[in-house]
Amino acid sequence: RLRALLQQLPPQDCDERYCPDLAEEERRQLRAFSARRRQEALGQGLACPVPGPCHGCPCRKCGRRLNKGDPGISASRLGDQFWHPSCFSCHFCHQQLVDLIYFQQDGRIYCGRHHAELFRPRCASCDQLIFMEECIEAEGRRWHLEHFCCLECDEPLRGQRYVMRSGRPCCRGCFESLFAEPCQACGDPIGADGEDVTHQGLHWHSRASCFCCSLCRKPLRGQPLTCHRGRLFCSDTCSRGQDASSTASDSSDSAFASAPSPDS
Repeated sequence: RLRALLQQLPPQDCDERYCPDLAEEERRQLRAFSARRRQEALGQGLACPVPGPCHGCPCRKCGRRLNKGDPGISASRLGDQFWHPSCFSCHFCHQQLVDLIYFQQDGRIYCGRHHAELFRPRCASCDQLIFMEECIEAEGRRWHLEHFCCLECDEPLRGQRYVMRSGRPCCRGCFESLFAEPCQACGDPIGADGEDVTHQGLHWHSRASCFCCSLCRKPLRGQPLTCHRGRLFCSDTCSRGQDASSTASDSSDSAFASAPSPDS
């Protein structure tokens, strides 16, 4: 319940004490925003049996009828309408509203989090509403200017190139040293600017010298291919030829018979 409350009713959306880094003008805007929401939109649903005059009325959400005496939820800000208890949920995230606390907007009910986001963007880093005139928008999300930083080294990324990693921005240097996939052919990491080709979860540089048949070196981009033990081939013939070559090599030198092959 507490986790759901913190998700649905973020304390930083209404109490400046949870936002210690706000400038004075931002604090003023937060206070005014919170007061307006409380006055115009905040309410608490009432759980009660459906009264006789409302017998047969449809549930506001699902439309199925509610009979006299059925358990229902009413919301005073939305008039004489009822919901099934399981239907009294946020219009955006569809979570049932904890303690029946709701915010209404245009005849719909929302949890506090998603009602606030109808009016103000939310920072993807600190989870606070953004009251500044400027913010950064990237990948469909928004950040305070000072919070758009590399997830590893905290380098500010405003005006810089970056790579998204697990929904958070990463500078090119950290990405290439920590997260770049190695090319199966040459072994070098595939950098943020590098074009790569993926097959069966493995990665190659897209250049012809890397993404090519392991036996005849034919470029494979846009061509049919087969993959055997992490190696690419243009045909079954090349694949069988590689296996034959490996078998001959293994049998000709017993000194290396017990050593693992590069493929393994």
